[in-house]
Amino acid sequence: MLVVETVVRIRREYAAGKPIKAICRDLRLCRKVVRKAIRAEEGAFSYQRTTQPFPKIGPVRDRLVQLLTENEARPRRDRLRLTRVWDLLVQEGYDGSYDSVRRYAARWREETKTAPGDGGTAFVPLMFAPGEAFQFDFSHEDVEVAGQPMRVKAAHVRLCASRAVYVRVYPRETQEMVFDAHARAFAFFGGVPTRGIYDNMKTAVDAVFVGKARTFNRRFLLMADHYMFEPTACTPASGWEKGQVENQVRISRERFFKPRLRFATLEELNGWLEAECRRWARLHSHPEQREITLAQALEAERPALQAILAPFDGFHEVEHAVTGTCLITFDRNRYSVMAKAAKRTVQVRAYADKIVVRCAGEVVAEHARSFGRGRTIYDPWHYLPILARKPGALRNGAPFQDWALPPALTRLSKRLGRGDEADRRFVRVLAAVLVDGLDVVDDAVREALDAGAASDEVILNILARRREPPRPEAITTSQALALRHPPVADCARYDLLRGPRAAA
Repeated sequence: MLVVETVVRIRREYAAGKPIKAICRDLRLCRKVVRKAIRAEEGAFSYQRTTQPFPKIGPVRDRLVQLLTENEARPRRDRLRLTRVWDLLVQEGYDGSYDSVRRYAARWREETKTAPGDGGTAFVPLMFAPGEAFQFDFSHEDVEVAGQPMRVKAAHVRLCASRAVYVRVYPRETQEMVFDAHARAFAFFGGVPTRGIYDNMKTAVDAVFVGKARTFNRRFLLMADHYMFEPTACTPASGWEKGQVENQVRISRERFFKPRLRFATLEELNGWLEAECRRWARLHSHPEQREITLAQALEAERPALQAILAPFDGFHEVEHAVTGTCLITFDRNRYSVMAKAAKRTVQVRAYADKIVVRCAGEVVAEHARSFGRGRTIYDPWHYLPILARKPGALRNGAPFQDWALPPALTRLSKRLGRGDEADRRFVRVLAAVLVDGLDVVDDAVREALDAGAASDEVILNILARRREPPRPEAITTSQALALRHPPVADCARYDLLRGPRAAA
């Protein structure tokens, strides 16, 4: 194909009277090409092949089309790769290259696409009223936390009218993370729209039926009812139905997560992301209302949002059995519970950042959630009733290693020293926490140490005195009821009642 400059030169020289033979000699072109350039309209010079020869594909062309058609009809996960299609043709006698099959398959897909103009590949632009809807999605991003590479799950929420964005990362993509992302996003936006648009994520949808019919998860419906919005699920593999948040995922990955973010904790990372969302809203204009920023559009939309009456108690609850060592296993880690729940069934409520363990309606443990593997998280106070009966466990008990005690109790432990007798004395003081509470016992220990008495008996005596009820106040008698002649204590008067014998 000739470049435009060559075509222009041919036409200019021919118009100046130069013979075609001379033009062909100077430009080293054949006469057919030169004549075609001269006859072209406005210098347009293109070549289109009318017939495509298939020297190798020709004999197996019908079979290849059959395989490609059958492959397109299969579900996405069951489709064959082109290398496998080529291998099937080779087994049937095809002696051509894989590239020929690949090029023909690409041309076949292009030709079998929906014809332009019939609406199959075109879309209708959408418009949302203020406070009408939001879109939600997850993405996977690579960050560095505490010096270690980590793949996090980023929750993306976007208001459809103002186009305000909110991004927060989590270690998991579980249901409690979904609940926490909604609560924080609504607090960030200052209200709740009336409709939420999702894909068919398993944390929200239990079953997908024909059309828009869905069976939503019960806990997810409770969350939607709490915030008073209607959940809507998209058609499977139809990301354009929530195109705003899909576009947000792409932009956030380029603008927020590149280059790779490095933070000490996830809390610091999420704080930075929230600040970046605010900065993004201040600096970028609304895509449809260019005269205002996203932050101004959000302020204009807030009056149309529903008020947040209270945050949703977003937990995911499961039942677990407590071992004899007062431990439960949850999410590949072990957590301690109070001794009274040992060998009983408890309910574990998992939140985004903590777990709460309940037994018979009572909270028996609460821990910060760990997302590692194989860790054991102890609370030494859970084992205090057992320690009161078995003080020898203080020395080698796993929960009591590196026990962070209040300063006064730490000083008492050092003053009492080491040994079985010292452990028994110290455990007697610790056992008083079950009755009087940690603050009261710590204050009593501090009082005894300030007095120079590092003794468990002195500390328990102080606590016993503090448990005594206060003395009743003296009764004050009014002046009108005061006695004029107070009685005199004289026991000799009773001898007069005995008569003469008593006198004798």
